[in-house]
Amino acid sequence: MTTTATQHFAQLLQRYGIDTVFGIVGIPIVQLADTMVANGIKFIPCRNEQAASYAASGYGYVNDKPGVLLVVGGPGLIHSLAGIYNSMNNRWPLLVIAGSSSQSDIHKGGFQELDQISLLYPFLKFTGKLTADNVDMVTQKALNHCIQGTAGVSYIDVPADFIESEKPLEGNDYIANELPMILTPKKCGPDPSQIKEILQLILHHRDNNILIVIGKGAVKNSHEIRRLINKFNLPFLPTPMAKGIVPDSSPLNVSSARSQALKTADVVLVLGARLNWILHFGTSPKWNAESIFVQFDSNPETLGDNNASPGADLSVWGDVGLSVTALMGELERQSPRWKYSGVNQAMREKIQLNQTRLLEKEKVAGAQLNYHQVYGTLRPLIDDYRTILVTEGANTMDIARVSFPTDVPRRRLDAGTNATMGIGLGYALASKASHLELDVVLIQGDSAFGFSAMEIETAVRCQLALIIVVMNNSGIYHGENSTGSDLPPTALSKNCRYDLVGKGLGAHGFFVNTLSELSKSFQQAVRLSRARRETSVINVIIEPGEQKQISFAWQNKPRL
Repeated sequence: MTTTATQHFAQLLQRYGIDTVFGIVGIPIVQLADTMVANGIKFIPCRNEQAASYAASGYGYVNDKPGVLLVVGGPGLIHSLAGIYNSMNNRWPLLVIAGSSSQSDIHKGGFQELDQISLLYPFLKFTGKLTADNVDMVTQKALNHCIQGTAGVSYIDVPADFIESEKPLEGNDYIANELPMILTPKKCGPDPSQIKEILQLILHHRDNNILIVIGKGAVKNSHEIRRLINKFNLPFLPTPMAKGIVPDSSPLNVSSARSQALKTADVVLVLGARLNWILHFGTSPKWNAESIFVQFDSNPETLGDNNASPGADLSVWGDVGLSVTALMGELERQSPRWKYSGVNQAMREKIQLNQTRLLEKEKVAGAQLNYHQVYGTLRPLIDDYRTILVTEGANTMDIARVSFPTDVPRRRLDAGTNATMGIGLGYALASKASHLELDVVLIQGDSAFGFSAMEIETAVRCQLALIIVVMNNSGIYHGENSTGSDLPPTALSKNCRYDLVGKGLGAHGFFVNTLSELSKSFQQAVRLSRARRETSVINVIIEPGEQKQISFAWQNKPRL
């Protein structure tokens, strides 16, 4: 049996555990995509490289292994930079494979010619160009670099003449040879002396406010973090995509009193999170100006970043799970009976007050529906243990973060570190492709819907049954009641029929103006998804919102 270079490359990917690839085919990669499919790899053809790149990016996060993107070179790769940047900044594993000009056409103005290696090399963990002689080495290095250390992006350049060559590889049955090893991601433990110093800091402040902040970078360490928090009764605050690492239902969760928790924290253990804009750079007035931040992260470059507190020098480089286990072991050795006082009375009262206010907002009726009413209706209809919820938008996403708690890790996906609009349908496709047994609900604003709405057709064609809820306020941030030519930049078409867009692309469409219609439509969409693997678009008309000056709410407004 003879094997071509293209066949060997596809077989290698399959043997290395690559089971799903997102992308769009064209010259010269269509032959490579066909070969992947022939070797048992599921190829999900999207309608736009940007959406495909977000899908591959999200797949890497949901599955904790490299997502794979296959696109044409030149403009196809340029369109994919969105997902590449997304994985770089969120620190998720992604392998990008793109076609390129034949070697003989380089520097001649070849078809979609672009020096893609030079373009990407300064920013990615690995870049390599395939030849008949280096397939094994380049494939192994690309996948290994994706997952070792801080997860990130690798790129493989596949020239047209490589793909089109029918010349058998020498040695015939290459795939029978032993594969080059891809190591499991290596972990390093913490410095024991630092753990002892952190313990002394905690015990010294045992009568002060101690807070654990959990980031999505700790998503692999749910078991260890839950043990630490529960055993020592420590209050915690998850960042948006870290929800569920420790159950939101825990009485130690202070998310419903976020502002008060930040302002009163004396010692903060930051697990797998960056002190970036999401955490207000660790500075006042959001935080207590005297807060001591101790960071735990597997990426040493994170340590000390935006941390001018005395805790910066105590920050721990190492696997978060190993570091948390070491801290817990030291606590058990030195103070086996110690337990923190937990959430104080003032915080408990604030949590109760804000939770009551949220429920009251959900009951306030107006001339049109609003975010709180819609979310209050949807929440009891969503089965937390069998649902991945993707949210995208401005108000749509911000309000959803407090309206939809979860007790399960990796079940809340949103715009993430980059606050990226356009991720919604890509993430939803990735989530459903990863977990056909789960409901995948996408809640997005009408503006966010516009970034990737054509991917509804992808979901329908690939039988990736999504439940899409469009929060339609006829605008970006807020809509307009008036119509005409002199509309502000935030205005979109009033009451646009996105449900009909869904129908036109093969999905079911529901037009909703009342809570009763919403409840019936959502339950029907769930049934259609589970029983028939069919996608639904629920277009919910909500009030335009207040016409006021727009500001960056996450930075400027008090949070619940």
